[in-house]
Amino acid sequence: MINTEKIIIVGDRILIRPEENINKTNSGLYLPPGVQEKEKVQGGYVIKVGPGYPIGMPTDDDEPWRDSKSTKYIPLQAKAGDFAVFLRKDAIEVEVEKEKFVIVSQAAILLLYRDEDLLS
Repeated sequence: MINTEKIIIVGDRILIRPEENINKTNSGLYLPPGVQEKEKVQGGYVIKVGPGYPIGMPTDDDEPWRDSKSTKYIPLQAKAGDFAVFLRKDAIEVEVEKEKFVIVSQAAILLLYRDEDLLS
């Protein structure tokens, strides 16, 4: 298992450990064979999520010297531990410490399955 503290995910991106050739997830979610064969979608477990969509800052033209504004974000729906079904064509494959992952935007995720019993 890699140390995810070293990985910083930006924006609306999500780091997923893809599951290869699965018919049924550990949580009981089935992926139809026709979908798997065509490789249009794939499933995997969410490892880490980015901060979300940045919210634009209001402009203070009368006080341009103020530079201590922090960026605010709209958070993502995905959480670490979720099982995600995502569009394979929108996934970017990466390898970190000899372990394969994919990075997808939240828009590429079709379904999230969150089983609180698995996380506790």
